[in-house]
Amino acid sequence: MTRTISEMDERALDLAPVLVVDDDMASRLTLQTLLRAGGYNVDVASSAAEAIEKLDSGQYVLVLSDLGIESQEEGLKVLAYARLKEYKPATASVTAYHGSKPLPTARETDIVVETEDVPRLLTKVAELIGLRAIRRVQRQVRQTWS
Repeated sequence: MTRTISEMDERALDLAPVLVVDDDMASRLTLQTLLRAGGYNVDVASSAAEAIEKLDSGQYVLVLSDLGIESQEEGLKVLAYARLKEYKPATASVTAYHGSKPLPTARETDIVVETEDVPRLLTKVAELIGLRAIRRVQRQVRQTWS
């Protein structure tokens, strides 16, 4: 069965909204395409200011930000700002890395995207969204017992 683009768009609207923040157009479009193909509803921002505006006007279950956007401080600022939102999105830095040098050191929440490792990207995104859901339930349970 072949799906039309509108059917794929409808399916994506049913799943988790994700914000991708990257100032490199090729990386941003690649991540957007991969995540949409994985069934996610993806919004994009090309700057820290645009990302903060989108975080204020929408709600996301996951925010993926390139740490190198404008400067490393700006990438960290986007993730820190997202963590302060009342709706508590999961956050992770994302790096689209190509080259023969060793991969950059990644923290547990970092996603290092390589073009040949799409299944790992989609698995990590699903894991982060799942962890967010678990933490949300844990917070509700603590509030109930308080």
